[in-house]
Amino acid sequence: MTKIQPTVYMDESGDLGFDFTKQKTSRYFVVSFVFTAHPRQLDKMVNKIFHGFTKKEVKNHHGVLHCYKEHPKNRVRLLNSLAKSNSSVLTLKLDKKRVYTRLHDEKHVLYNYVVNILLDRMIGKKLIPLDGEIRFVASRRETSKFLNENFVNYLNSQTASNHKLKIQTEIIKPSQEKGLQVIDFVAWSYFRKYEHTDSSYADIIQDITVEEGRLFG
Repeated sequence: MTKIQPTVYMDESGDLGFDFTKQKTSRYFVVSFVFTAHPRQLDKMVNKIFHGFTKKEVKNHHGVLHCYKEHPKNRVRLLNSLAKSNSSVLTLKLDKKRVYTRLHDEKHVLYNYVVNILLDRMIGKKLIPLDGEIRFVASRRETSKFLNENFVNYLNSQTASNHKLKIQTEIIKPSQEKGLQVIDFVAWSYFRKYEHTDSSYADIIQDITVEEGRLFG
């Protein structure tokens, strides 16, 4: 029997740069959540993709799926599996061209703010049980131990003071948790929808997307 362990996986796509003269600077920054009470369901989705690989493909992946690098057929397969699961998706896009100038040099403040907004909306929709501990797993984006600790402390304090919710926050690598590989596909899919006007991947998980919000326009 699959263990019930309420878990939120988080990842982002795009960047928080504001120099739009640079070709690689994105207009949008996307933060996405996948909530599941059954993390092992997500593990099986990833395992299923790997089972379809040749030995060479398995070796080249080093145990991790990266949506950006994957063949379209594998993206579709994994997203279809997610769409049939008991998971919920929330995503929030930030239009960086509309962000106040004073926040351009406060990227970590802005990042924490965006994540907290999405977390508030998830709690407000009562998608997660409020009478127990929630595991919140984020994909590691900073190598700085101080910045990672700052993010963890910020989320824990916000949920405790605003919602009286106990949250166990972890920042780890996708190689350590397959659910982070799944949320990578979600964040990439919605980023592609906004940044490149291609909704073909995001449309696959539309029925389990309970929040598709935006900030600053």
